[in-house]
Amino acid sequence: MHVYLGADHRGFAAKEQVVTILKGRQIPYTDFGAYEYNAEDDYNDFAKKVCQAIIDNNSPDSFGVLLCGSAQGMAMQANRFKGIRAAVCYDQATAIESRGHNDANVACIPADDSEIIVANVLNAFLTSSALPDEKYKRRNQKLDEI
Repeated sequence: MHVYLGADHRGFAAKEQVVTILKGRQIPYTDFGAYEYNAEDDYNDFAKKVCQAIIDNNSPDSFGVLLCGSAQGMAMQANRFKGIRAAVCYDQATAIESRGHNDANVACIPADDSEIIVANVLNAFLTSSALPDEKYKRRNQKLDEI
């Protein structure tokens, strides 16, 4: 087994915890960053590196772990790659089911610690629209580059 890691600024601290766990369990890994906290980095860049490494390795024992605030952006970017089956894993049950039912090879883990209430999330989703900020446009454009 080999694990490829990637995280943006919001997932940076959580990735460092994953590194400690992998070292403790003596699981080989490659860390594609972020290597330091940078609020201006883009999750897309880390997801691309991890997914390309999995594809290049071409082994059923290659896995990715991507961390960002919600894990949604990482999953969207990762799933643009042929052969990548990325799943947002927000608890043990989704991780087990994603592997068991979907043969997921990338776990996208939300690094933000927040309680999810379905009605509030649904309302927020249905009443929201895209923000006009350039950084969001830039990151969304990167989703379509592949």
